[in-house]
Amino acid sequence: MQDNNSINKARSLYYNLFANFFVASKDSTNYFELLSLINTLKENPIDNSSGEALENISVLLDPSSNITLLQEFDDLFHSPMNKKIRQTASYYDEGVESGKKRVEMIQFIAKTKIRRDEKAYFEYEDSIGFIFSALAFLSNEIAQGQKEYENTVHCIFESILNEFIDDLAKDIYEHENAIIYKELMVVLHSFLEFERLYLDVSIHIRKAKFRKVAPSEKILSEEEIKRRAQNKALREKNPKEEIEAKDIAYDVEVDI
Repeated sequence: MQDNNSINKARSLYYNLFANFFVASKDSTNYFELLSLINTLKENPIDNSSGEALENISVLLDPSSNITLLQEFDDLFHSPMNKKIRQTASYYDEGVESGKKRVEMIQFIAKTKIRRDEKAYFEYEDSIGFIFSALAFLSNEIAQGQKEYENTVHCIFESILNEFIDDLAKDIYEHENAIIYKELMVVLHSFLEFERLYLDVSIHIRKAKFRKVAPSEKILSEEEIKRRAQNKALREKNPKEEIEAKDIAYDVEVDI
């Protein structure tokens, strides 16, 4: 029991670490707490690669100001001058900022004491920052004996976070402006491997990214295929002659 409590406390610390990087705050107190958390975690990292990455992060972060971190955050997620990385599960699932994954997340959160403060936090419930914050809180509650949240944490991880986190991490890692966050993705990768093992959740197989289908790519009906074949045959039969209008099946949309 004690070992499980220790593991859940550690999981909470890591979720809190990631949450602080994805919920931008100008409060210097929060920033200095983040620096302290990084120093704590790098003393006993999950593995060598995450330990090295945490050490690199502590070097890259300004010990006296959060300006450097906030600037990189804006460059990655908000700047119109750079490729903007989306942060919601719904976007990676459907290509919209508020979709099915947000509804699912709201349903999971409804079973807990957590509620989004719309006046202070403007991102949706399925945004990566909110998800990490919720999992940090719930993991800590579990460590304190609130075992009823174990299933909720498992569901949020498996059904929401696990389905898009690898794609998001890849987008961040490969972004030209990612420096601090690139190192953070190394830590996240190590943590996800542990978390999947701990929760017995398999890595999500990435599906093809959504994209809008151009009109020319839409599936044609049998009637449309025959019409196009007929017109093509007429053109090939009389390449230089004028084809009578009555012989051609025209592209006409009819209002029904």
